[in-house]
Amino acid sequence: MSRENTPTSSASSANSSTAGPAATADRANAGECRHDLQSAAAVLRAKAEGRLPGRRGAQKRPTKVAVTLRYSREVLEYFKGTGEGWQTRMNEALREYVEQHRTA
Repeated sequence: MSRENTPTSSASSANSSTAGPAATADRANAGECRHDLQSAAAVLRAKAEGRLPGRRGAQKRPTKVAVTLRYSREVLEYFKGTGEGWQTRMNEALREYVEQHRTA
């Protein structure tokens, strides 16, 4: 017995995970994707939350303050030379200094 291609077998393959971007676009267009930025409902929901679609909202409780500082070239080169995360390491070094020199 030979197996024939039937419309049901090709339809089931179109619904499989190998269907590709077209299937994903179909799901998004059908309103299944909460983050579909083409959806008017998604845009209205984002604006109601006080942010632009596809952008992060404001921090609930800011933990740091943005400032502009000037450092000596040697200090900056040292921390940048430690690789990714150098700003966090610089903050930790300054925090340790403050804790050691804080008056009780």
